[in-house]
Amino acid sequence: MTTIASTSDISTPSIPHNPLSTDRLRVVFAGTPEFAAISLESLISQQDVLNIEIIAVYTQPDRKAGRGQKLAASAVKEVALANDIPVEQPLTFKKSSIEGLAARQTLRTYQPDIMIVAAYGLILPVGVLETPIHGCLNIHASLLPRWRGAAPIHRALLAGDDETGITIMQMDKGLDTGDMIYKVSASIDPIDTAASLHDKMAALGATAISTVLKDLSTYQAQAIPQDNSQANYAEKLVKTEGEVDWSQPAAAIERQIRGLTPWPGAYTFLAGQRVKVLASLPVNASQQTNEPAGTVVSVGRKAILVACGKDNDTESSATTLAITHLQFAGGKPMTAEQVCHGNQLDDGDQFTTEPKQLNLT
Repeated sequence: MTTIASTSDISTPSIPHNPLSTDRLRVVFAGTPEFAAISLESLISQQDVLNIEIIAVYTQPDRKAGRGQKLAASAVKEVALANDIPVEQPLTFKKSSIEGLAARQTLRTYQPDIMIVAAYGLILPVGVLETPIHGCLNIHASLLPRWRGAAPIHRALLAGDDETGITIMQMDKGLDTGDMIYKVSASIDPIDTAASLHDKMAALGATAISTVLKDLSTYQAQAIPQDNSQANYAEKLVKTEGEVDWSQPAAAIERQIRGLTPWPGAYTFLAGQRVKVLASLPVNASQQTNEPAGTVVSVGRKAILVACGKDNDTESSATTLAITHLQFAGGKPMTAEQVCHGNQLDDGDQFTTEPKQLNLT
């Protein structure tokens, strides 16, 4: 399923692991969401094999979550507490603040050999990056420099990339600009959503960081600089990206649905009411229409066919998208068959953009 990239073309002998060695690598782990928790769990279970000791875990402060808006611990914190590992949750590492200076001093007292960072969500200044003896390694969910930034998994799907992967990177002061230590790739399947691809990348990231830690000095010696001319910025997602523009080609809308599942989700409007577009079939190029974009061409038991935009200006007919799952305002998710039987949608109905608010002043 995966292939080694970049560093794999350099043949190097593997340094045998000495299970009797007591000089363990002192590791600080920094991360917050489930993506990072998968790697943390893997490292904890392999401490003896990798000859490491996870001495502390850094994660974002507890945040309010759920309908009750109660403080909730991050996925990484839950793993750390379950394994009796000390947890630190600084608000900042900036030396311009008392809190930041205290956080830096606390990190120094742990005397880390290396820090492993995965979706931490807090900026690490140069002073922090230089605290561990071997610096800080980042588990990044992209084949750098393809997607730098906060949402590489989503942006790869939205862009229609055929593959993505994990890069273990030596962190520097830039945003995901550090030298690449190890890369491993994986194909993006036509049915992958942001959720399914996230799970693939989380598992791949856990394997990749374990591989590097087995032979850290060799991998660091082989670090490769990134080609900045090939970099793209994976901007953080915003809710409004979920609104479907039916004038776009069906292939772009289909990628939008998959790339924004489960959050923020794709949506459209029917008679002024929001409708969530939960899933669709891969685009069938032979299914074309002359109906205006957003028109419900047919409501069938297997799919709801909707007119979209043209692939290019030279085509006479427009593309269509076969939607399999919808959710109407105030209702539960429904299959196309349930929609068909429920008479909630008819041939000729029109999906639109968000209704404009009237200015009565």
